[in-house]
Amino acid sequence: MQTGTLISLALYFILMIAIGLWAWKRSTDTSEGYLLAGRNLHPAVAALSAGASDMSGWLLLGLPGALYAAGLVEAWIGIGLFVGAFANWILVAPRLRKQTEELGNALTIPEFLANRFPEKAVALRVISALIVVVFFAVYTAAGLVGGGKLFETSFAGLFPDMGMSDYMLGIWVTCLVVLAYTMVGGFLAVSLTDFVQGLIMVTALIVMPLVVMFGEGGSAGGSLTDVQVPGFLSLTQGLTALGYISAVTWGLGYFGQRHIIVRFMAIDTVERVKVARNIGMTWMGVALLGSIGIGIAGRAFVDRNGMVVDDPETIFIVLANLLFHPLITGFLLAALLAAIMSTISSQLLVASSSLTEDFYKLFFRKNAGERESVNIGRVCVALVALAAIIIASDPESEVLGLVSNAWAGFGAAFGPLILLSLTWKRMTGAGAVAGLVTGAGVVAAWIALGWNAQLPGFDGGLYEIVPGFIAAWLATWLVSKATSTREAAIPS
Repeated sequence: MQTGTLISLALYFILMIAIGLWAWKRSTDTSEGYLLAGRNLHPAVAALSAGASDMSGWLLLGLPGALYAAGLVEAWIGIGLFVGAFANWILVAPRLRKQTEELGNALTIPEFLANRFPEKAVALRVISALIVVVFFAVYTAAGLVGGGKLFETSFAGLFPDMGMSDYMLGIWVTCLVVLAYTMVGGFLAVSLTDFVQGLIMVTALIVMPLVVMFGEGGSAGGSLTDVQVPGFLSLTQGLTALGYISAVTWGLGYFGQRHIIVRFMAIDTVERVKVARNIGMTWMGVALLGSIGIGIAGRAFVDRNGMVVDDPETIFIVLANLLFHPLITGFLLAALLAAIMSTISSQLLVASSSLTEDFYKLFFRKNAGERESVNIGRVCVALVALAAIIIASDPESEVLGLVSNAWAGFGAAFGPLILLSLTWKRMTGAGAVAGLVTGAGVVAAWIALGWNAQLPGFDGGLYEIVPGFIAAWLATWLVSKATSTREAAIPS
């Protein structure tokens, strides 16, 4: 059984690397080509690339695991994300595509902010780059944890002579394949592999819940009413005000996710942003429904058949191994790896672009040539990946937990900053710096105090993105008001 599965996975790995090699020939001669694919992405590629890099392994591990454990009430996270993603396409995408090109043809978000607020250019680039590297290392680690869990669950004991646990082997294999095509092919390789991975993911998310409910194993455990947990299929069972706010406010994070909004900068024309939005939101709606279906139907199947799943986040892997032919299982596990790898590759590339453009070229080699910049970017990709491996090495790590922390960090630090810089003419550089530092600081402090799990005097915690986003918005607005002496230049 494992042989057929491994064959499917090997073919998938070969396809990803082949795309990377093809992209290497097409778009890595210049920084604009390596970091933004020459601003020439087709809307469909941009849309599915944004979706695939957004969803990550949590779509097939974290979210189904949360629904499996707690029931339909966890679907509020998906609802909040869908609304937030749509708002991101409406408010940010067209403005960012236009303004980054008009303001010095900025290739990165820090470079755009520096051009938008030249009086605080160095501070903005350095602080934002630091935040990016720290939180992306955590975010990338979440993806590697998913790869580790995949190997630990599906291939336990298959490689006894490797000198490491199945979990760590999965982390290294996942990371090395991603590095192979990301370092070689740059943004075009990442976007094209994301497009293919997005198609694989959505196919798996449609097939899996249908087979669980109506396929060969469906009659033995597909009925959703088989879960003997009161309110399991209720959207409100056990839902508190804090719980509701924490779930739906995941959508606020979209405005600050640099690995997602960078896709907006690469779409070939502003006019085609709407086409990309329609494709992307359709894909996301189907994907979220499939993810919810896997968690709910999977729990019904497991309960009806008297099974025990020790880690809820592995329900997708368990069902893939139980219900499908080995070759199809390989395809489904490739979909999981697609979700993981599409996000890791995007995060590594964005982090490396910050290290290259906002550290190396700013402080060490201001006149670095195009080839040198691309090569330094490749080195930075490897360095961030190594940091992520160290973070992910704890086998007790949870995908959803790591993702939620990193998502909140980016959403609070960059969300208000991006929204206001694109839409408010009176925003100042001092306000931008204040918002950036405040958002990241409040999120970090909230997590450190444990208030995301338990607020003093309350029965539950509040997701850290809420106080972080509000504090950053207020800091940006108040400091801009206090320091505004003239109207900031911004394209209409």
